[in-house]
Amino acid sequence: MPIQFGSCHTAVIDGYAIEGHVPAREIKRLLAEKPNAVGIAVPAMPIGSPGMDGPEYGSRKDPYDVLLISKNGQSQIYQSYR
Repeated sequence: MPIQFGSCHTAVIDGYAIEGHVPAREIKRLLAEKPNAVGIAVPAMPIGSPGMDGPEYGSRKDPYDVLLISKNGQSQIYQSYR
């Protein structure tokens, strides 16, 4: 996973890197679609993403994107959360 997409947590599932607070829904989609990619990432730690949605944040939800990271290091939006 290229460093610019880094976050606080990294997992590898079926050969894909999962970086950051990625919703389970998008991990399931990735595993079903099996794109030719390094993996998916949610850079930083956006409030409202899984694990960043506790009562201490109230009802705050910042918009964020789940990025699909290609093998050449490029990214594209895989899913937007608004």
